[in-house]
Amino acid sequence: MRRTIVQPADLSGPALAEFKDWLGISRPNEDPLLVDLLAASLATCEAFTAQAPLEQTIEERISVKQGIYRLGSRPARMLLNAELIDQIGTRSSLSGQGHGFNLDHDGVATADLKFDLEGQAVAVTLLVGIAPDWPSVPKALRQGIIRLAAHFYRDRDSERMMQPPSSVTALWRPWRTMRLT
Repeated sequence: MRRTIVQPADLSGPALAEFKDWLGISRPNEDPLLVDLLAASLATCEAFTAQAPLEQTIEERISVKQGIYRLGSRPARMLLNAELIDQIGTRSSLSGQGHGFNLDHDGVATADLKFDLEGQAVAVTLLVGIAPDWPSVPKALRQGIIRLAAHFYRDRDSERMMQPPSSVTALWRPWRTMRLT
């Protein structure tokens, strides 16, 4: 399964303002760097919790073979589109062909392909995220994202691999979901 972020979460407004306030920065000259650090922190939070904290549009590609596929991005809020990608890359809609695409109450999306399809992949586009905007992100997640971005900012010239500090993971741990396969 291949996952692509089609439209990333918006970190340029309230998220950037909160981060700059945390760092005590008022000038806009470092805004692009700060947004990139927030994006890295958001991605780390998503990897740790197995949930997207902030709404974003993603596309997951699944096999064209018959079967039920559980999509990896969570929590899914809305199914936007399902398309067959043929051998040359042309896309065609799968609506009305009898295949099932479902979202359960836990935000897990599934694709039920009723028969094999001719093509290279099925692309399912979803809106995922715990919160629709930055102010709606739960405070513990938001605080951890800001703290980790600040950690990245302070150590931005370091050559060593950066792991989230335990103070950050402690904030995220209640939101962590485990996947048993």
